[in-house]
Amino acid sequence: MYEKYAHHEMMVWVRKDLKGNHRSHCLCFDCKRFQPGAPEGNCEIANLIYAVCLAHNVVTPVWECPDFSEA
Repeated sequence: MYEKYAHHEMMVWVRKDLKGNHRSHCLCFDCKRFQPGAPEGNCEIANLIYAVCLAHNVVTPVWECPDFSEA
């Protein structure tokens, strides 16, 4: 049910059925305020969530957001 693998050079655990599905679950990827790779133009909420993900080697999909704007 779970597996350990290298994600960005860090060993992490993941539920096998969710591995590689982050984008299909994350509201950010359908938001016009989301600019991956361009933090200066990115949504403040997305930048904060990404900072936590980097600091703790986690992946966090967003399912609800007060600032969502459909792309």
